[in-house]
Amino acid sequence: MDTKGTIRTGTAGWVFAPWRGTFFPKGLVQKNELAYAASRLTSIEINATFRANQKPASFARWAGETPEGFQFSVKGPQLVTHIKRLKNCAEPLANFFASGPLALGNRLGPFVWQLPPNLAFDRESFAAFLELLPRTSEAYLALARQADSTKAEPFLDATEIGTIRHAIEPRHQSFDAPEANDLLAKYNIARVIADTAENPARELTADFAYCRLQGPARLDANGYGQADIDEWAETMGQWRDAGRDVYAYFVHEDKLHAPANAIALRRALGITLPGD
Repeated sequence: MDTKGTIRTGTAGWVFAPWRGTFFPKGLVQKNELAYAASRLTSIEINATFRANQKPASFARWAGETPEGFQFSVKGPQLVTHIKRLKNCAEPLANFFASGPLALGNRLGPFVWQLPPNLAFDRESFAAFLELLPRTSEAYLALARQADSTKAEPFLDATEIGTIRHAIEPRHQSFDAPEANDLLAKYNIARVIADTAENPARELTADFAYCRLQGPARLDANGYGQADIDEWAETMGQWRDAGRDVYAYFVHEDKLHAPANAIALRRALGITLPGD
C-alpha cells in the first residue's frame, strides 16, 4: 500500500508587528505569539539562524511551545551562503550544526539554504558544498563534533532525529542549467520552489518538496487569491499522494496576509486543526 506524504503550511518567522491585532488576537502577549501561531499553522521557517547561531535553550523553548506534529525548518547562516559563498565552509557549518538545532527534537524539519542573487553556478564548488551537508544523524554528529568548542559547548543530542533534509534556493539564472538540478537530485536535496515571474519552475529534485511562495508567478498578480490557493492545493495534493512530504511557506512581499494564506492552503487541502 502506497504511503502518502505530509503537507505542512506556514510562514517565514513569527515575529511581525503588523500581525498583532490581525493574525494575533488583540491583547495576546508577545511571549505567547509562537504558541498561537503554531496552533493555526503546521510549520514555521526559523530565520534568526540566518543572521547568527542561536542557543540550544532557544531551540528547545521553541519546540516546547508547539504541538505534536509541528515542524520548524531552519535557515542556514549567511556566513556560509553570503560571506563564504559556499566555499571553505566546513568549520562554520560544523559550528552551526553544533549550535543547537538538534534541540528541536522531532520538531526539526529541513534546513534551507538561500543563496545570494549574485552567486553563479559553479559545478565544483556547488558539488563540494552539497557533499558536506549531512543527510543522516550520524553524519550530522560527525560534522558537528568538529565545531570550535571554545566558542560554545556543542549540542550533540540527536534523540528523536532521523533523516536530515536540506533545501537550496538558488537565485542566479545560471542555476537553470540541468546540471544544477542533477547535482541536487544526486544528493536528494530539494530545489526551493519560489513561484515568481522570474523563477516560476516547479522542479522536484528530492523525495520532498520545499516551497517559499513569493509570487504568484503571473505578472499581473497582486497577492495570492483563492484561485491561486486552490491551484496550489491541487498540485501539492498530487505530490503528497505520490508519497512526498511538502513544506509550503508564504514569504512574499504581502507578509501581512501570509498567515491567512497558509491557513487557507491548509484548509483547501482538507487539513484541519482544533478550533477550525
